Amino acid sequence: MNQPQVPGGVDRISFLLGMINCFAEMVAVGVKRLALSPPVTTDDYEKIRSASDRIVREFGIQSYLEKSLLVTDLQSEAFTRGKWSILYFRTDDVLQKYLELKAMKKKREEEGSYDAECRRHISRIFMELLSYPPDTIEKKLRGRSADPFMLIEL
Repeated sequence: MNQPQVPGGVDRISFLLGMINCFAEMVAVGVKRLALSPPVTTDDYEKIRSASDRIVREFGIQSYLEKSLLVTDLQSEAFTRGKWSILYFRTDDVLQKYLELKAMKKKREEEGSYDAECRRHISRIFMELLSYPPDTIEKKLRGRSADPFMLIEL
């Protein structure tokens, strides 16, 4: 099967790994508390897994395979539906905070109390974990922003 090419002729897997390497470095040096790989198909995950694991080892960080990424005001459900993301972080407390947010959303949905205010609250905490600056968070929360820009279609 032909993989979509990134403009300039870079293959898709190399492109994904380049993004992952960059985000892993930002986590390793403390610029970001949490970083996400682009959403990937299961086939692409199998192709990048060993390289991602090596990047994690070399930068001395941790990763977690997320098969159902928390959907917030940061991106639409359609952007990640049927795809996996790898979470990159230095310390266990960051992963724990993410998992708690995801559990909070699920509980509120089950209770029927997941409303716009709750969604904004969870979205804000998620973006804080991703180390977004406060003004960027507020901008994204003011109006449902578009999905993150991707040079190639995932």
